Formats: sequence, structure tokens, C-alpha cells
Amino acid sequence: MSIFETGLDRTPANHQPLTPIGMLDWAADVFPSRIAVVHGEACWTYGEHRDRVRRLASVLKANGVALGTTVAAMLPNTPPMIEAHYAVPMLGGVLNTLNTRLDAATIAFQLRHGEAKILLTDAEFSPTIKAALALLEPRERPLVIDIVDPLGKPGERLGTLDYDDLLEAATPATGWEPPADEWQAICLNYTSGTTGNPKGVVYSHRGAYLNAVNNVLVWSLPRHPVYLWTLPMFHCNGWCFPWTITLQAGTHVCLRRVEAGAVFQAIADHKVSHLCGAPIVMNLLIHATEAERRPLPGKVELMTAASPPPAAVIAAMEAQGFAITHVYGLTEVYGPAVFCAWESAWDELPVDDRARLKSRQGVRYQLQQGLMVADSQTLEPVPQDGETLGEVFMRGNITMRGYLKNPEATREAFSGGWFHTGDLGVWHRDGYIELKDRAKDIIISGGENISTIEVEGVLYRHPAVLEAAVVARPDAKWGETPCAFVTLKPGASADEREIIDFCRQHLASYKIPRTVVFGDLPKTSTGKVQKFQLRATARILTDESTKS
Repeated sequence: MSIFETGLDRTPANHQPLTPIGMLDWAADVFPSRIAVVHGEACWTYGEHRDRVRRLASVLKANGVALGTTVAAMLPNTPPMIEAHYAVPMLGGVLNTLNTRLDAATIAFQLRHGEAKILLTDAEFSPTIKAALALLEPRERPLVIDIVDPLGKPGERLGTLDYDDLLEAATPATGWEPPADEWQAICLNYTSGTTGNPKGVVYSHRGAYLNAVNNVLVWSLPRHPVYLWTLPMFHCNGWCFPWTITLQAGTHVCLRRVEAGAVFQAIADHKVSHLCGAPIVMNLLIHATEAERRPLPGKVELMTAASPPPAAVIAAMEAQGFAITHVYGLTEVYGPAVFCAWESAWDELPVDDRARLKSRQGVRYQLQQGLMVADSQTLEPVPQDGETLGEVFMRGNITMRGYLKNPEATREAFSGGWFHTGDLGVWHRDGYIELKDRAKDIIISGGENISTIEVEGVLYRHPAVLEAAVVARPDAKWGETPCAFVTLKPGASADEREIIDFCRQHLASYKIPRTVVFGDLPKTSTGKVQKFQLRATARILTDESTKS
């Protein structure tokens, strides 16, 4: 045995399991008087915020929450949602944040599958929750704690317990202990599956801690940021920002609804410095009316993910005074785990070139251990030539524990020692990756691969186009051809021929859409276009064309 191994054991003095929960104690101990949470006219300092969290922990403990207990939350971006991110794991519980836009049947499945014992629910969502609870057997129904937010719409109380009354009567819990094992589950998130039931993604205390810290590094996040909650906290636990902002003793500015006027007003009123959102949020701000706009207090940092933002959208946002950081990830990697690390030399490039570079996904987070583009079967890395298509793989500490009660799917996802994202991309010479499509979205026309992202990027450059999505349409001759779905800007006009002619100026002939459909795009609650619906529409168009 090496002399360095003798008697050098782990003790409480030199080892503590990693957990993001201690970030609240640090902020409250060091900056107790700084504003932690703002919601409408109400606000709480870090000292008061910790007191509320401890009161909630007492309430949950009194109602049976202990190690491994699942607590579900059907909440918008309001103070109770932030409080739950600390109080539940303080007790060893697992927080399951529910997508507030899902249907009752899906909510019921998640409550049953995750075995939720307590449900924190905002009264505005009572119709959906009431219907979901009715689908459960009595033994499956969680204890309901109602939350009535004065800024929300009125709704029916579904339980006998009121959140604010419970907190007011509770004695704050005195202290807490880190988990015995940092691999212990901290959160449960469900994927937004397009077919079949969603999969339950399990996060650990260790992974949540590391990604919360990583957010600071990636964004160069300063002390005391003012963060506006435009990203749903139910989505990947808000990319771990409920912990990140607290780590920097920042201010959480809550926002129930993401509307252009409300976002600009909040930025102006609270001097917001940072916010996150999908490209749909950027489009919302780009096309805000003059009545909705307010002057920005300075440069506002905006982190965006979901579908790759077209270069034209990034350029438009930066022209309005927003500094864009482009990130990429999935539910399985705690939200973003890849970012477009910016080179200062790129600042001298023309705006279109800067936007094109920024639309690439980029490099791995500092605390994520591996990222590559490789052959889906052999896991052999593709050449870094910016052209060879492969699947994106990741591995490291910012990767889920696995799928709840689904060992087969977990084994498949981790086959070969890497997490298989299912996303297709290329690897550039500088080591940056760039997504080209989901594996299921790539169009193969006459044997040629067509990236729907490339075609969509061209469509977004048309002056009349607000939003665009491209899918494969079955074709008897070519196998598949591109079918474009386009939403026009208010007051703008364009027809199919004009859109196709515009694409002809910028794309190879086989990449040009043969069909253009105008109308609103179906989206998930996080702003992702539901391409499975568009593919179904494209198939119907082909069937109707064949019959005629």
C-alpha cells in the first residue's frame, strides 16, 4: 500500500457529499438582507427566503416526506416553486416538477409512475389536476396542498390544506444534513415524448450541484445577478438555475406568464441582467409592438437553447441590445451541457458571420467530461471536417442517473459508455459541434441527406417569415422531399411560389421545399416544434395528392 493511502480516510472534516441545497445557507448567511425573490409587489430577502424554505420543510416532514419520497409540483414560475427546490431535497425527498401545459391523462401517468405522495398545485391549474386525480385509484392519489396566488387566475381548491396557511403556522426546521450519498436522487423530470408514455429522468444531488456551478462558469455569471424567470422551472428544473442564482446571491424575479409586454416591463422595473428562453421567447421579443417595449437598462444577457436558433434571429436580438449565449442539451443532461464558447476575435466579423458562428452548438461544459460526434453503431468519431454527419454523444457527471423503472431504455441510452442523444450533427475543425437534425428528422431525398435545420435557416431569412419548420414528405420518385410549414409575420404576405423561389436562391436544388403550408406551428410547452404532427400532415398531403 502506498504511504499516501495510509490513514487518509474520508471524515466529516474533509469530505461532504455534493448537493446544491447548501447554496441557500451560504447566500442567507453572507447576504441575509439582499433581495432573493420578487413576485409582483412582494419580495423577500435571503434571510426571509430561507425561513420560508425551512417552514415548508417542516410542513412536508409533518406530512410524511422522508428519504425517497416524491413530491410533485404543478406550479408556474412563482416563489413556491423556488422554495420546493430546496425544501423537498432537504428532507431527502425527490422533487417532480410537472409541465403545467400537459393534459390530465399525462399528468395522471406521471403522478402514478413517480409515486408522488404530496402534490403542490396552483389553483389556476385545478381543472387539469382535478381530472388527473380522477384517473387515479384512491391509493395512488397524493395529498394535495393548494396554492392560491393573488397574481393567478382563480381556481377550485382540491384539497383541505392551504400552502400559505401551513407556512404561517409552521415552525422553521432547524438545520438539515447533506445526503448520505451524493448519488441520491434529487429530482425527477419527464421527457416530452411524442409517442407512448414519457420517460422519467432521475437527477442526482451531485449532478445538480455540478451543473449549477457550471452555469456560473459558462455564463461568466457575476455576483448578485438579477434573473428573470422566463424559462419554465418545470423544464429540467429550470436548467438548474433555481440553485445557480442563489449560489451567486442573485435576485429571482418571478413571472407567471411569458408575454412580451410583461418581459420588457420586468426588465425595466427590476434592472434585469439575465434571462433564459427558447427561440420562441426571442421571437416574441423581436416582434413586440412599440407599446409593449421598454428601454433596456443596459446589455441584457440571454441564454437560449431548444431548437437551434436561426442566425437571423440571433442577429435581430443582438441588434436590440441582448447578448446571446447559445447552449444545447437535453432533459437527460440536466438541460444544457454544451455551449458556444465565444472567441473574442469573432467580434470583428460581420454581423451575419457572427450570428452563423453563434448558432453552432459548440463545446462541452467545463464540468461535463465528454462530447463527440460519432458513428451511431460503432461509436467511431467522425472526422472534424464540418461535413461528415454523425450522432452526438456525451458522458460525465452532468448526465442523468437513468430512466425510472426502465432499465432497458437506460441500457440503450448508455450503450458503449456514452449517452446517445439521438441528435445528428457535424464536428468542425475547431472542435465545435453543430446540430443538423434529430435522427428521426433528417430527410433522405434520392439518397441525399437534407438537414431540416439548414433549410429552416434559409426560410427565416425571408422578410415575411416569422417561424418555419421543415419535415419530410413522402414522395413516390425521390422517397422524401422537404415540406415547409411557415408562419408569416403579422401584416406580411407571401405565397408558396415566392417562398420556393427564395429558397432556390440559397439552396441546392434537391434541398428546396416542394411544398409550403402556411399557418401556426404546433409546439410543446418549452417552445419545441412538434414535428411529429407536421410529418402526419405531410403524409396526409401526399395521400390526398395520390388519390386525386
